[in-house]
Amino acid sequence: MYFVLPRLYAVTDARLSGLSHAEQLERLAAAGATLVQLREKHLSPRQFYYQAEEALQVARRYGVTLVINDRVDIALALGAGGVHLGQEDLAPEAARRLLGNRAIIGRSAHSVEQALLAAREPIDYLAIGPVFETSTKENPDPIVGLDGVRRVREAVGQLPLVAVGGIGFSNVARVLEAGADSVAVIAAIISQPEQIESNARKLLALAEA
Repeated sequence: MYFVLPRLYAVTDARLSGLSHAEQLERLAAAGATLVQLREKHLSPRQFYYQAEEALQVARRYGVTLVINDRVDIALALGAGGVHLGQEDLAPEAARRLLGNRAIIGRSAHSVEQALLAAREPIDYLAIGPVFETSTKENPDPIVGLDGVRRVREAVGQLPLVAVGGIGFSNVARVLEAGADSVAVIAAIISQPEQIESNARKLLALAEA
């Protein structure tokens, strides 16, 4: 039985939004987000731990599943819903041993070849990207485009597939039509902190249309 992804997979970023992860999560949850990834590239591990702890309290209040980007140790310490692993992070096999079978483990891929390797790992979903040009990653991988999403969809069969990178209001429908089960969105939702809830509601409606 595969993990069922919501159409919208919201991702937080404290530097981009100017808000704590808990504040972002509160607004995302109010808009109807059910799966949220905490993404933090600038705080110290200790600072991120305390912010994640605060965000997890909000997530539990709203019934939101919280996934921690990169940091298996923080996900384990807090009992978060799971972890999202990049190509340079801890191997999914090791993360699974640490977090157990109930944890959600996601894996990033940037090509069909990486996707095929990831499909053999103990993961619950695969993220392919960047689909379009993105400003939220300092050294992004080459864009895969909609054709890349289609090719990965064909390659990995029924494995739940998230598309990420440069996705917003104008292209979300095309990304889902290309074969993604879900879209991971950062900037289009949280770059205007006062509009996080309305942006998330709008994107959720487009994704579910």
